[in-house]
Amino acid sequence: MSFSANVIYINSNANLNIIDIEDIDNSFSTFIDSKIVNIAYGSRNRPIALVKKKICDFMNSKDARTQRGAIAEFLTHLYLSSKNYKQECLFFNLEENSIKKGFDGYYSVEDEEWIMESKSSYITDGNINHRANIKEAHTDLKGKIEGNTSNNPWENAYNHANHSNVNTKKSIVKNIELISDNFDSGIFGDIKDYNIIPSSTIFLDDTWVNLNQSDLITKITNLLSKIDYNKIEVVCFTKKSMELFLDYLGCTN
Repeated sequence: MSFSANVIYINSNANLNIIDIEDIDNSFSTFIDSKIVNIAYGSRNRPIALVKKKICDFMNSKDARTQRGAIAEFLTHLYLSSKNYKQECLFFNLEENSIKKGFDGYYSVEDEEWIMESKSSYITDGNINHRANIKEAHTDLKGKIEGNTSNNPWENAYNHANHSNVNTKKSIVKNIELISDNFDSGIFGDIKDYNIIPSSTIFLDDTWVNLNQSDLITKITNLLSKIDYNKIEVVCFTKKSMELFLDYLGCTN
């Protein structure tokens, strides 16, 4: 078992992926085991138990908001790997015990490159919904691509893609490097020319609630008619709790 996803075709360049995670059973746990080393460390051969410990140590050193964001990012890496997206970055930042500064994810599939931004929230936060998270993720991607940011996100993407454990094609590394150089020169891109993956994760309060998928599809379809992109994969996770993943890692044992 990997994911049970409802994939909705919006138009020729846009899909909506709806994924519910009510439990991490033995089958799903085994699937995560098959991916966790590559997500965290690329091609480096590290014991699964050690990788789980490293992620636990990272989680335990962070506040709940950062934990939530990190779990949401991991889930997106995990889901995209099941759809044959190659991860051109590491889960951790190259600086020890730090989250990434820049794009949350950079991927390739066949000859295409894709950029991911993940947003997450608790169901108890108030007026929370997937549409709001997806809109926020798109706004962040737009700002980073079009130069409305305090740092160069492409330089971080280059450093990750150029890391020996990621095994990124030289053509992709060169492309990211060129965009990074242009960015530093004040030459910015336009989001309508990029393939993007805005991702939303809503964590429930340990009580499962079936969200209205028809309403979600309508809201996301409406949103996509108002925003720019070349191609877009919208990913919406609803997860029973943060603790499901922490329990899988063994953080609470």
